[in-house]
Amino acid sequence: MTDTRRLMLLDTASLYFRAYFGVPEIKAPDGTNVNAVRGLLDFIARLVADYRPTDLVCCWDDDWRPQWRVDLLPSYKAHRVVAEREQSPDVEEVPDPLQVQVPLILEVLAALGIRVVGAADHEADDVIGTLATGAGMPVDIVTGDRDLFQLVDDEAQVRVLYTARGVGKHERVTNDVVREKYGVDAHQYADFATLRGDASDGLPGVAGVGEKTAATLLGRFGDVPGIVAAAQDPASDLAPGPRRKVKDALDYLAVAPRVVAVVRDLDLGEVDTTLPRTPADHEAVVALADRWNLEGSLARAVTALAER
Repeated sequence: MTDTRRLMLLDTASLYFRAYFGVPEIKAPDGTNVNAVRGLLDFIARLVADYRPTDLVCCWDDDWRPQWRVDLLPSYKAHRVVAEREQSPDVEEVPDPLQVQVPLILEVLAALGIRVVGAADHEADDVIGTLATGAGMPVDIVTGDRDLFQLVDDEAQVRVLYTARGVGKHERVTNDVVREKYGVDAHQYADFATLRGDASDGLPGVAGVGEKTAATLLGRFGDVPGIVAAAQDPASDLAPGPRRKVKDALDYLAVAPRVVAVVRDLDLGEVDTTLPRTPADHEAVVALADRWNLEGSLARAVTALAER
């Protein structure tokens, strides 16, 4: 049992995607694959047992590719979209056996009493950014997405539990870790990603500017506006090569920082982040466990909640 409040924010889709692709196929009695549900429950049980948060929120992608970000930068996550047929709406490339598990994930979380929070026209990242900012308690952000490194704040006790190598092998990311890896402070990471580019998010970056140059420019000029100002100032000591590259990318640099920056001021209303010690609906938990072959995973989750 912990006496100090600690908030854990889950990048839920990041975790259930990892579970779907990393956990062997597991069948419910009706033949439905439930590996993503079981994997996510086991991840939650392990994280709660290890870190004993008093508060926890499963942050949700109400819109994984918000139109306002696409309007600013049409390439944003464009490679993750497929058109099933001409003139059909864009759809995320989610395997059908995973898609059918998503409503079940929501049902199981509701039965346990774990809060799920999303926001219209925004990604889970933005919900995480809003809940982490000014939380008034230590915050652990669980994600496999490097973009959220921009939220790391040692003074506010916000860190990232980075799951790229797996939940069991996650890395605790503080400002020192960001600086050691990338040569910038965490608050500069969004601008670093903007300059360097990120193929996984469809960010082209500034042509000819890699990680080392991006870190050097940010070290000298602080942020993207400072770099742009130096490029446009004939009296600045910015070398001709980087100056030309930045000036050639001015249109991109005018919009990309807003696309990359996590929103931190969403109106989420009153959110009770308290993590319950007992399920909100015990009968529903029992029924879900029996119907979907979730007995072991739900038992582990219930035990972790009770013993934290």
